[in-house]
Amino acid sequence: MNINELIGEATAYDKKQQLEVKRPKSWLKSVSAFANGEGGTLVFGISDDNQVVGLADAESDAERISEEIKTKLDPIPAVNLELKEVDGKKLVLLHVYKGQETPYYYIGDKQRLAFVRVGNESVVADRLQLKSLVMRGAGRSFDAIPSPYKFEDMSFSKLKSVHFKRLNQSFDDSDFVSWGIVDNDGKLTNAGALLADDSPIRHSRIFCTRWNGLDMTSGLGEALDDAELEGSVISQLQDAVAFVRNNSHRRWWKEAEYREELPDYPERAVTEVICNAIIHRDYMELGSEIHIDMYDDRMEVYSPGGMFDGRLIQQLNPLTVPSKRRNPLLADFFHRLKLMERRGSGMKKIIGEYKRFENLENYHAPEFSSNATEFHVTLWNLNYGEDVVKDNPHVIKEANDVVKDVVKETDDVVKGKANVTKEFAKAQRQIYKLISQMPQISAAQMSENMGISLRQVQRYLKQLSDQNLIVREGGRKNGVWKILDDEYEGFFKRI
Repeated sequence: MNINELIGEATAYDKKQQLEVKRPKSWLKSVSAFANGEGGTLVFGISDDNQVVGLADAESDAERISEEIKTKLDPIPAVNLELKEVDGKKLVLLHVYKGQETPYYYIGDKQRLAFVRVGNESVVADRLQLKSLVMRGAGRSFDAIPSPYKFEDMSFSKLKSVHFKRLNQSFDDSDFVSWGIVDNDGKLTNAGALLADDSPIRHSRIFCTRWNGLDMTSGLGEALDDAELEGSVISQLQDAVAFVRNNSHRRWWKEAEYREELPDYPERAVTEVICNAIIHRDYMELGSEIHIDMYDDRMEVYSPGGMFDGRLIQQLNPLTVPSKRRNPLLADFFHRLKLMERRGSGMKKIIGEYKRFENLENYHAPEFSSNATEFHVTLWNLNYGEDVVKDNPHVIKEANDVVKDVVKETDDVVKGKANVTKEFAKAQRQIYKLISQMPQISAAQMSENMGISLRQVQRYLKQLSDQNLIVREGGRKNGVWKILDDEYEGFFKRI
């Protein structure tokens, strides 16, 4: 009999050849881990190579298992003991259910330890995992607990702006409570602190880097572009997607009546990856931020915190993995604002966006990996490699040509074309962001926000205006800026 037929729908299992009477910790740690996680099944009477060996006295062993759980686990988890006979050999199946009163401790041998599942192992919970279990047992999550910051000291203009754009209705004062930004006592929650314009949670930042080559040590020189994103997590999402776009290219070719484009990375997949990194990361892990590293052939997104249930994504089918929400308030917020796909479909959406291009010569599907403290996603550059579109004779633009065109459009080349392009791209990104937040903003206000001279801002504004990417409508005092760039205007409307 296949062991999977024994465990049924269990998400995890352990097997023991016999009941360890003198060393109960060897199997009770799995009971603790299952109760602290998503549940699981412990099978007694199965060898390491999955052979059914049976137990000499299964009934007596079942009684001993029940007694050990009652005396050496605190609190006592919900379990079910099942006797099963296979090929004339008796087994004991111990079904452990997901606990509601976490953490569940092993209290034998003068120890008090809580265990969690990491892959197919039961390991002692570290400080952060234990803290998370305590909050879960209390019915709380990190984003729902009160923060040390005052609500009255925060502004939420970005949140209100996006709320109006996405839902076509104003964000009322009463919504701060219903959306979990403040609790019933009027205290700012961690979710609220993360959504504030100038978020005080510094480690919520995103570090973006476009490296020159295929890795960080390729010897081709320093990073081509970099950005440290902070503030509201909504702004970070916008800026991170914009960074990827600014450091990506599009190949295009003409068909009979239209132009076909092939982006380096499907934007919807990029947005979904970054969005998932923001809402699912472990914010209790201090000193670790989200990293987006772009190379010639791929981009890698790292976020602190592994799978919420301790499983390893590389051992699972990403198309069927249900979403376990580490930060349910943030997840609900992003979902209600339509900033992410419906619950549980994030990885399916990412894979689906790439699957449309699977006939390309150098196609690679997105890759996911995790451990106890990290989650990694790799998106592959669809345009990497000289033979990517070799079968299409109509290709008239290559990535290198695009870079050259951008450089030629820049008037003030002083210290090298690449450097000017980098600075202009950064300024463009910042200006678009400021305009989206405050259309009536002045050049002087832009200068103050960007930390550069008024003359520099005016030069950048002229370049963008000359390229018909932005326009000033109305007078100097009462006028507003409008983004004409199709790529960016569409993006900000979506976000």
